[in-house]
Amino acid sequence: MHLPERLLAEELRVSESPIRGALKTLAEAGLLTYTAGEGYVIEAPERREEMRAEGGEEDATYLQIASDRMEGRIAGRMSESELMRRYGLSRANVLKILSRIASEGWIERLPGNGWEFLPMLTSEDAYRQSFRFRLLNEPAAILEPTFVLNEAALLACREQQQALIAGDVHRATAADLFEINSRLHETILECSNNSFIIDSVKRINRLRRLMELGSKVERTATVAFCHEHVQILDLLLENRRTEAADALRLHLGLVSRKKTGF
Repeated sequence: MHLPERLLAEELRVSESPIRGALKTLAEAGLLTYTAGEGYVIEAPERREEMRAEGGEEDATYLQIASDRMEGRIAGRMSESELMRRYGLSRANVLKILSRIASEGWIERLPGNGWEFLPMLTSEDAYRQSFRFRLLNEPAAILEPTFVLNEAALLACREQQQALIAGDVHRATAADLFEINSRLHETILECSNNSFIIDSVKRINRLRRLMELGSKVERTATVAFCHEHVQILDLLLENRRTEAADALRLHLGLVSRKKTGF
């Protein structure tokens, strides 16, 4: 699969310069290959599996930090040195993990020194309320008069869901599944062009991230939810928005009952 710089820049709404730098970094890591005249191409799947294995230790520490934060075992503010000592990591590895957490929106660097964890959902009641908010707003977003279908983005999401159904769900981490599925919902919302709904749900997704990562992944249920995602996407791609909104409302209700009991 080719990765044209111009199309990526348009999709991510940045200039081509950072795209070029990112592609070069991925190529140096062995995830892409570069051929003069053809540009960058995604590397073979077996190499991606190797990279996933190499990153296993980092993922384990990331999840341990998430668990410790959820359970209140680490303070709201910590220095890099404290994290290095607690988790037995080098400064380079700590910075890599902190950068990942910062990009996900649940920690930020303090002026001068140290890092501060941001607010998140930690109670079951707040978690249930987050689903109620989504159930009220996500289906409504599909019916907004400003809704404009982003066919390419929705097809990309559909491809990811089909890959999960085909077997990737058994290899994906909890973090992988959260990213893929939350991105699908956010992609649908972005089509509404209602910035208040989009920003609100994205903020809720950031807040509920740790609670999701701390829960057990039920793979069978996840596959069923992926089938529902594909159905919703197909309805949208066929411009059957009212039916898509109804299907999304039903889906969120089922997910809420599965995860919260309500």
